Amino acid sequence: MPDNRYRENPIKAPRGKLLNTKSWQTEAALRLLMNNLDDEVAEDAKRLIVYGGIGRAARNWDCYDKIIEVLKRLEDDETLLIQSGKPVGVFKTHSQAPRVLIANSNLVPAFATWDDFHELDKKGLMMYGQMTAGSWIYIGSQGIIQGTYETFMQALKKHYKGDGQNKWILTAGLGGMGGAQPLAAKMAGVSLLAVEYDPKRIQRRLENGYLDIACQTIDEALQHVNMAHQRGETISIGLLGNAALVYPALVAKGIKPDLVTDQTSAHDPLNGYYPPEWSIEECQRKRISEPQTVIHAAKQAMAKQVEAMLAFTKLGIPTFDYGNNIRQMAFDMGVKEAFTFPGFVPAYIRPLFCQGRGPFRWVALSGDPADIAKTDEKVKALLKDDLDLCHWLTMAKQIPFQGLPARICWVGLGQRAKLGLAFNEMVANGELSAPIAIGRDHLDGGSVASPRRETESMLDGSDAISDWPILNALLNCASGASWVSFHHGGGVGMGYSQHAGMVIVADGTPQAKEKISRVLHNDPATGVMRHADAGFPEAVECAKRFHLDLPMLRK
Repeated sequence: MPDNRYRENPIKAPRGKLLNTKSWQTEAALRLLMNNLDDEVAEDAKRLIVYGGIGRAARNWDCYDKIIEVLKRLEDDETLLIQSGKPVGVFKTHSQAPRVLIANSNLVPAFATWDDFHELDKKGLMMYGQMTAGSWIYIGSQGIIQGTYETFMQALKKHYKGDGQNKWILTAGLGGMGGAQPLAAKMAGVSLLAVEYDPKRIQRRLENGYLDIACQTIDEALQHVNMAHQRGETISIGLLGNAALVYPALVAKGIKPDLVTDQTSAHDPLNGYYPPEWSIEECQRKRISEPQTVIHAAKQAMAKQVEAMLAFTKLGIPTFDYGNNIRQMAFDMGVKEAFTFPGFVPAYIRPLFCQGRGPFRWVALSGDPADIAKTDEKVKALLKDDLDLCHWLTMAKQIPFQGLPARICWVGLGQRAKLGLAFNEMVANGELSAPIAIGRDHLDGGSVASPRRETESMLDGSDAISDWPILNALLNCASGASWVSFHHGGGVGMGYSQHAGMVIVADGTPQAKEKISRVLHNDPATGVMRHADAGFPEAVECAKRFHLDLPMLRK
């Protein structure tokens, strides 16, 4: 790795009303890039790593410094181009065009492998952007927490009539994404035992309030689960151990969780998954000196974990892949039944995508938590008939902010534009102390092609077609998003996904109102379009209800 990828340089995004740039459109990009690298937010800010293995916000510190420098001078009719975390050009465009366009980790198909990526990465020619790391809209574990909550709730409804009492989930991974699981489970009314090999990650989740207790042994952890259930309570436990050893041990003991999944960074066998035969320090050294040895050992370990997950499946325990491609890794190592259990999207989430419903997030650029409290109340007032959403927002008050105050909730077509316009009006009339940046995860109905995750088991077999996220990105550019990104490999690793992101800034101006009305309608509408085109009846009905102009669906 280039030496300029490490720096002792604590970063905090600016707060308040004072601009460091020439407009709030570019100020938002500057603050959210910096927020991605806040120690409260990023997994390893000193190395520019935000989450998800090696998901970075900028290619190296020289590139980061230059991006900040350019954002400070960028005019309102100019657009900055970012190529895999490196600022490569500033071009004259117009005031309604995006201020930043980002392309991360994209490789032509025949070269879209981890081996090719790592070779380019070593030369300093690329970086891995994950989803929201390189697109500057990651907000810590809270950013995924409602999606995790929705998944657990849908699983409980499907398998246990929505009743989580005296039930527990077995999972692994407490990183940037997996770290949301313990709190989301408790919000869903179910206990959770998360296996994690890195004690620092367990400690971090304890400190930020996402995890109740830590345990050193399986027996100790199970005892705490049983004791909590005897008291009529739920509990979240971080078990220090390796999932490749713990999952088979639980099978051997005859232990039966009520749900089984995994959210380690299995998508990246070199940097994201620790083989049990080495300590963390040994593995980190070998990643540099013997990368192929580490990859092979990690995939062998994943195969053992998936074999245990298959054993749980055969016992009738609902088991699902939580979008990290662990089934594919095990399949590559000879576990031919790896795809017996489903991914979480076809199992639980797809009906939401068909309604244009997905992860809508917003950030208070002021840094004032009171602005988020006010927007929470506005959402409740505008969407008061959505009882599940209002219940979520009430619970969400217990979620600790990481970095700039932010909120996440899943809302659908029609709702997103309504909320965005309301936020813009609140900025305009002074209810909020500064503008709001509105974005989403790349995990959404129309913004991703990922045959092992979001687009698994499409009705028409179109799982691998990636025209759709490209169209989503292009439409968001044409609609006037503040910045737009297009990435490869997020979530499931190189060769397995392409996906797009956008951010729109509500700065209280009439121009922002115009852009918000387009962007926050068109963006979720592409999700309805994509699923309607694939033949999902719920999406066809939604398209008709919102009068979407989909020529091939007209009769």
